[in-house]
Amino acid sequence: MGCFGRLGYRYLVSFDKSKIINSEFVSSAPPEFLFICGAISQYLGAALACSLFDDVGTPLVATLRVIGAAIILFLLRRIWKRSMEELDLGWTALFGIVLAGMNLCFYLAIDNLPLGNAVAIEFLGPIAVAVLGNRSFKNLASLAIASLGVLFLAQVTSEGSLKGVLLALAAGALWALYIILGSRVARSGAHLDGLGVGMLIGGLVISPTALASIGNVFEHPVLILVALSTGILGNVIPYGIDQVALQRITKARFAFLQALLPATASCVGFIALQQRATIKEVVGIGMIIFAILLRGKET
Repeated sequence: MGCFGRLGYRYLVSFDKSKIINSEFVSSAPPEFLFICGAISQYLGAALACSLFDDVGTPLVATLRVIGAAIILFLLRRIWKRSMEELDLGWTALFGIVLAGMNLCFYLAIDNLPLGNAVAIEFLGPIAVAVLGNRSFKNLASLAIASLGVLFLAQVTSEGSLKGVLLALAAGALWALYIILGSRVARSGAHLDGLGVGMLIGGLVISPTALASIGNVFEHPVLILVALSTGILGNVIPYGIDQVALQRITKARFAFLQALLPATASCVGFIALQQRATIKEVVGIGMIIFAILLRGKET
């Protein structure tokens, strides 16, 4: 799928008291629709970030993307006016570190592993959350179908390295923790403000991994600004949507709906990039849609 699809797989901002987040439309929109909107934004940000990897360096792009998103949320929502108690700082910090680590591990994984392999391995994280959250026969059956659909889309090969596999496993584990901790932050008083604080802390925590590329800051100053701006599309909007969704649905359903991300990535590739869909990919998308319909609208 190229850079757009490669990074698109992985991950709503408002002003204080904004009508965007609090509108009846967002509050009543189906979670599936919100996931697709967030995914499309994620892909646009990913396409932009992908073009920077060679010149800026993967760890530095990941760090700047997270910190840039945090700065935007701080400015838009005036987070500095919130008290530490309101932000539930301990859990918010842990959530942000997990979020930043998840992004970094996935980026590094696809540097050492084919995309399909990384996608398939990382998806083990939300699968585990979905299984543990709801063990009904219908849920397990729909989850099995969705997982098979993801495998069809992932195009797994025998290539790759042990390092890549370990990084993808780490990304999957962090993805599972992101869902669990994200649900707590979403249902607390922190909500979107907690997302901003968490991303700032997380970005600072992973920043040492970018030290080797620090010289690129002076060689490519304009690209550094572009890397910071990728946080709007790649982090602020999709992770903000996650916070909205996690207020309304359970962790199990949220984890299950993660299967929509690779399916949406493929559809965008077909439509926007005029990429030809293979029969296997069409079947994979169909299986994911069928699995969502089969599971129904359980919360």
